[in-house]
Amino acid sequence: MSRSWERKVRNNMNQLNKQRKKQGIQAVVPNAERSDIYKGRSFIGPILLLFIVMAYALLDSNPKASQSNLYWITIGCYILLAVIMLLRRPYLKIGQDYVQTRKFSGDRRLKAEEMKAINVQDGYIVISRHRGGNWVFARITNLYPTAAMAERLKTFAQQNQVPYNVK
Repeated sequence: MSRSWERKVRNNMNQLNKQRKKQGIQAVVPNAERSDIYKGRSFIGPILLLFIVMAYALLDSNPKASQSNLYWITIGCYILLAVIMLLRRPYLKIGQDYVQTRKFSGDRRLKAEEMKAINVQDGYIVISRHRGGNWVFARITNLYPTAAMAERLKTFAQQNQVPYNVK
């Protein structure tokens, strides 16, 4: 299929979905756009950040600084950052020919032809890339449902001819 045809289909689907939303009807999702999302929970970063804030507050050697407003605003901002990191859940989205995840700098998408291999072992999933670093999804650090992710990635690898290795 040509790219212009895909673009036309996508634009028509967007217009149809806008009309259906105004009418209160559920949006239509084309088969190519369906994807599975597996969410984890980031807890190590926020806990470390809270420990640093507690150490900063408890080990303060300047009593005048701890009475200033800027000191408490700084501590409040670090606590707010820890809460944001806790609520902003990491995920793996598996589409028709891509996988997508959230990194520190934003959402990243990896197409099937950019993958070298998918390696699965108990509690870990590693997506090796031709260029750049590997994507690692671990049950221990981010509480990902690795068993369900591995099953879905197996069908993804078969559909897109990506090597799938179980260790």
